[in-house]
Amino acid sequence: MISAPSDLPSSPAAVAPGRCRVGLPGRRRATSPWWFAAPAMLLFAFVVLVPSTRGVYYAFTDWDGLDPDFAFVGLDNFTGLLRDADAVQAIWHTLLIAVAITVIQNGFGLLLALGVNTIIKTRHVLRVLLFAPAVITPIVTAYLWRNLLGPNGAVNSLLGAVGLTSWRQDWLGDPHLALWSIVGVIVWQFGGYSMVIFLAGLQSVPKEIHEAADIDGAGPIRRFWSITRPLLAPAFTINLMLSLIGGIKLFDQVYALTGGGPGHATDTLSTLIYKDAFTLGEFGYSIALAVVLTIVVAVASTGQYLVLSRSERTSL
Repeated sequence: MISAPSDLPSSPAAVAPGRCRVGLPGRRRATSPWWFAAPAMLLFAFVVLVPSTRGVYYAFTDWDGLDPDFAFVGLDNFTGLLRDADAVQAIWHTLLIAVAITVIQNGFGLLLALGVNTIIKTRHVLRVLLFAPAVITPIVTAYLWRNLLGPNGAVNSLLGAVGLTSWRQDWLGDPHLALWSIVGVIVWQFGGYSMVIFLAGLQSVPKEIHEAADIDGAGPIRRFWSITRPLLAPAFTINLMLSLIGGIKLFDQVYALTGGGPGHATDTLSTLIYKDAFTLGEFGYSIALAVVLTIVVAVASTGQYLVLSRSERTSL
């Protein structure tokens, strides 16, 4: 029997401290990715964080956006916001649109996902057609629907052609309908986006579970509520977060469709910020509104994430 040379170590622990052990990566590799991210983080800080931080200071001034001389007014802009009927109404419209879009868009997207998650031959074509509006630029979609929903637009013409003349409305000119017309346009455009996320979740559900439940006598509604719904919790979390944050920040579609009108019937915080800054020249006040909008987005998104993540863990 050949014995091992006496000068070779009998165990890894016997390796000299100065020697490198084979197969053990160096510790420096664990921290190296941060250096790759450093240039992007510095650029983000220079372009976003620093201007945003400086902008918050102007929320406490009466700066008009042009005059280099301005005065520090403390909390006057924020207290004035509470006394401003237009600002309070814009906050209400923002929350109403965000909640309506979150509920309707995700309900619509879930129904579409359930409809195309089948074995019908046209399912791939339907998925493409239903998702197509989501890739169109929102401002283009808004101008398209502004023409369709006009007093002499295609929607009213179609209603008249099928004998529903009494249903013809000034969809964007009626203060009671304009806000819901905007919600309808948003749901039409991004319902397919929610559908794709739900569809990905549906396709990850094992078919064996549904087959076993079917054998046990569970109907479609029972299978959806007890099996599919809990397994779709991650998809619900993503969709609800995206739609709520997007609804709170909504600007371009509202401004293109109605400009915040008629009157202030569809003004949101975003449109009011634009008007106060670039129409009235009240930059200090508009930045105060922007700070409030940022706080609303942060509180709503954080609260929703905590609730949904807890529900997701419970479901799984």
